[in-house]
Amino acid sequence: MVYTSLIPATGQPFIELTETDSTNNYAMALLKNGETQHGTAVFAHHQTAGKGQRGRAWNDAAGHNIALSVILSCRHLPVSSQFALSMAVALAAHDFLTGYAVSDVKIKWPNDIYWRDRKAAGILIENSIHGSNWQWAVAGIGVNINQTSFGAMLAKAVSLKQITGKTYDTAELAQQLASHIFQYFQQVMPANIAKLLAGYNNQLYRRNEIVTLKQNGAPFTCKIDAVDEAGRLHVAGGPRPYFNFGEVEWVIP
Repeated sequence: MVYTSLIPATGQPFIELTETDSTNNYAMALLKNGETQHGTAVFAHHQTAGKGQRGRAWNDAAGHNIALSVILSCRHLPVSSQFALSMAVALAAHDFLTGYAVSDVKIKWPNDIYWRDRKAAGILIENSIHGSNWQWAVAGIGVNINQTSFGAMLAKAVSLKQITGKTYDTAELAQQLASHIFQYFQQVMPANIAKLLAGYNNQLYRRNEIVTLKQNGAPFTCKIDAVDEAGRLHVAGGPRPYFNFGEVEWVIP
């Protein structure tokens, strides 16, 4: 089933699906067919083939979580602003969760959202770029809301219900999250990069702490310093002073 309404805070379309393979796929199909507009949000009560970073699957229990994609027009932005968009979406998700979880919510580089040492949300942004023209972005985000059992494979996951002890209306919260993303997107412009970067680094998971990372399967310890505007993670005491996304993996205690 498909229901369409408007998000109260923004007036943008909110498409609510009982089930789909991936909200990002659904949003991309709308773009391909010219059937959407800037700010449209696609929410599914269940994804059968949700997508995470680096080709990983995003698994959710039907009816318990947020699977959301927000369509954003990027025609006014240079392609070099892609990490700025990533920061904006991560900050939007951080602020959204902080409004309910109160404290201990951090952004784990590059754009997972953690509560303490457990993953509460993941972000996947897919872009439509033609030549040097950045036309659209689909900001996809999965948030654990009411799920309380994740199994051994997802032992590091955590939901809002586990944090607060409360049960939530996932569609209502998805509208709130879409509004946060839409509002943060207004800040994505070259003049605001420094402000977004400062906000991102202020909420950076394990900043100024000693952590264990893995490069090519080999673990090493280092201190997390900061992330730069190109999206590189700077560390102290590691085999290199900084890393690009995909070059290292976190070893979470």
